[in-house]
Amino acid sequence: MEMHMDEVPPRPRASGLEGVIAAETRLSAVDGTAGRLVIAGRPVEALVREVTFPGACALLLGGDAGAVATQLGAARAATHARLGDLGVALDQPDPMDALAAAAAQLRPRGEGVDAAHALVGSFPVIVGAWARGRRREAAQRPDPRASHAEDALRLLHGRAPSPAEANALDAYWVTVIDHGLNASTFAARVVASTGSDLSSAVIAALGALQGPLHGGAPGPVLDMLDAIETPEHARAWLTRELEAGRRIMGMGHRVYRVRDPRAAALEEALRRMGGDHPRLALARAVEREAEALLADRKPERTLRANVEFATATLLEGLAVPREAFTAFFACGRVAGWCAHAQEQAATGRLLRPRARYVGDWPEPATASGHPPSM
Repeated sequence: MEMHMDEVPPRPRASGLEGVIAAETRLSAVDGTAGRLVIAGRPVEALVREVTFPGACALLLGGDAGAVATQLGAARAATHARLGDLGVALDQPDPMDALAAAAAQLRPRGEGVDAAHALVGSFPVIVGAWARGRRREAAQRPDPRASHAEDALRLLHGRAPSPAEANALDAYWVTVIDHGLNASTFAARVVASTGSDLSSAVIAALGALQGPLHGGAPGPVLDMLDAIETPEHARAWLTRELEAGRRIMGMGHRVYRVRDPRAAALEEALRRMGGDHPRLALARAVEREAEALLADRKPERTLRANVEFATATLLEGLAVPREAFTAFFACGRVAGWCAHAQEQAATGRLLRPRARYVGDWPEPATASGHPPSM
């Protein structure tokens, strides 16, 4: 039989992800138009004033803040006791690789809240030991009685931080603990939906976060501030970058069309830590100039500062090595990953999105199984 070209059946249309709800969650929601981030029913601006990081963990994972703090302290001590069993994990040149390799070996038993606390508690110990190893210094022994943020800074620097420094890191981790269905969180949920273990879900999330389009901006923001040096140089430097076709770090967000609501909370924590921080003043000046230049050159797009300006200046103020910025972010976000993984696992449903096929579509075969003759 012959078939004319206008008789060929149309190509089936497979639905993509546009407009599809991949999961229902009680953990967090992002309103990019209004610039709102809600975590466990609370605006992030209120949450950072009302709870510590263990308290935020309790809101996402369940339990009492005091009990969570105790469990995180025990997990830090248990992780330190196993550092010698991690082989070459801490020798990795990138701290994200060290976190993933260590997490693969430290797999906590079980899949409940205790397993999540074990993973959350382990991260600052691993990052601190990695950073000290790079300086040829011995890993510090955790203090289970200290706050999670206080101990993390002591494990990194070998000295007790000031209360303002510990509070600043605590505020940072509260603001970044969860942020909707971003790339790394979605990766964690997909792995959890297969019935895999919690450590595997967290390792998948680490892999997604390691990509520069998701988690790589805070360090380059400081490189930019180093190059600009003073607020007076900002406009000329930014203009040269834009004319060269290069991206301005810290500007624009996949979701927010207004200023990132987490930025103000982090700037306040930085001010409490050191008054009128000069780097913060420079960052705000660069932000203003960048927004003005981008609005003039790309009026069709709304490009406002994301959280990376505040993140970069805060972590620099805490003397966190630039190469460890993303790993320190992971120390806070891991609690959100665990909460999403457990929430997804509880549904018993496999996340299996469909792709939109855009390749060539073969002509249908005849009843004999052979392609029709033309």
